[in-house]
Amino acid sequence: LHKGRGVKAVILAAGCATRLRPYSDDTPKTLLPVGGVPILRRTITSLLRVGFDQFVIGTGYLEHMVRDAVATWFPGLDVTFVTNADFRTTNNAYSLLLMREHVETDGFILLDGDVVFDLGVVEELVERGPDCLAVRSVGEIGLEEVKVTADNEDRVLAIGKHVPVRSAMGESVGIELFSSASSKRLFAALHSRVREQNLVNEYYEASFQQIVDEGTTLYGVDIGSRYAS
Repeated sequence: LHKGRGVKAVILAAGCATRLRPYSDDTPKTLLPVGGVPILRRTITSLLRVGFDQFVIGTGYLEHMVRDAVATWFPGLDVTFVTNADFRTTNNAYSLLLMREHVETDGFILLDGDVVFDLGVVEELVERGPDCLAVRSVGEIGLEEVKVTADNEDRVLAIGKHVPVRSAMGESVGIELFSSASSKRLFAALHSRVREQNLVNEYYEASFQQIVDEGTTLYGVDIGSRYAS
């Protein structure tokens, strides 16, 4: 990955994190500290280290706090904020679709704003190259996790919470790397589902599944014990 190649980082940080109350009552989940460092600060620092230098961040809940924090930590960062004003009544597929004009023609890495990961996870994805997503195969995997099944060459066959635990390669941790060609297909699928079918409460994995079903190849990259949660 080289600077100037137009590979962007998209971080989704719009949600209210109701499950983390009371910690998230007056702080967005992405600004909560893990090991003394706010999650979003960790994420941006890691991405900058790997060479990503253009950021698109989706905001909603307490968005002024997210904008202020990023401006304080990384003055001069090339960052675009995209507001999901309907964050309380929509899901991450809706938030991602709002970023279409900023990333549709580019390859990009997509991250959930609350994922905590080892720098090596992103390095592995970049080394593998698009199109791929990080899969955690170790540890407990339950019904609530987004699970992935793949063929013997690690090509993703199915992705979602509905995937049976026993057939899963592992859990998708919320970090994906797309080529510009797959980006186009993904946003077309998101538009069809969110806008035309009004599936505003869907997770973006439903659109991943659609482009896989339509012939896009996504590879699962087993990050093993490299921590991502």
